[in-house]
Amino acid sequence: MLELTIDDKAIFSVATENGETLLNGTKVSPDISVQPNGLVSILSNGKSYTGLIEQVDMDAKTVTVVVNGRRFTSAVREPIDLLLSNMGLDLKAMQKAEPVKAPMPGLVLKVLVTPGQKIEKGDGLVILEAMKMENVLKATAPATVKSINVAERTAVEKGTILIELE
Repeated sequence: MLELTIDDKAIFSVATENGETLLNGTKVSPDISVQPNGLVSILSNGKSYTGLIEQVDMDAKTVTVVVNGRRFTSAVREPIDLLLSNMGLDLKAMQKAEPVKAPMPGLVLKVLVTPGQKIEKGDGLVILEAMKMENVLKATAPATVKSINVAERTAVEKGTILIELE
């Protein structure tokens, strides 16, 4: 069984039993077609819906779809997510923020964050020059900067811990 939460409001359970799809325990027979360009066509109970898949975030288990000009974000919880939630555990909260390491030898040109700063996924943390190219190392998840272990204009080796997160 999957649990879908749409826009943090509506919650639906989706299950398959004996080859039939159940939505909140009721049998449904939707005809769903996903096109390579991101268009989704759904025919259910005599009604037709067309949407555009705008974004899929596999890590966060979310899908954003635009239907008739309205944006909907659906969060998907799989059986393991539901089990952990029922046990009072949150898998996302349990994931430890990994330190930011130099992916290759290079020169730290600029540190873009400060200790104690809250960061979001995709935020730039450090600019590292390697092989005559500037590389912006970005946050892979939300976190707080615990410490900065390197100064600007310092050469680093591959694997050097640049920033520690919490």
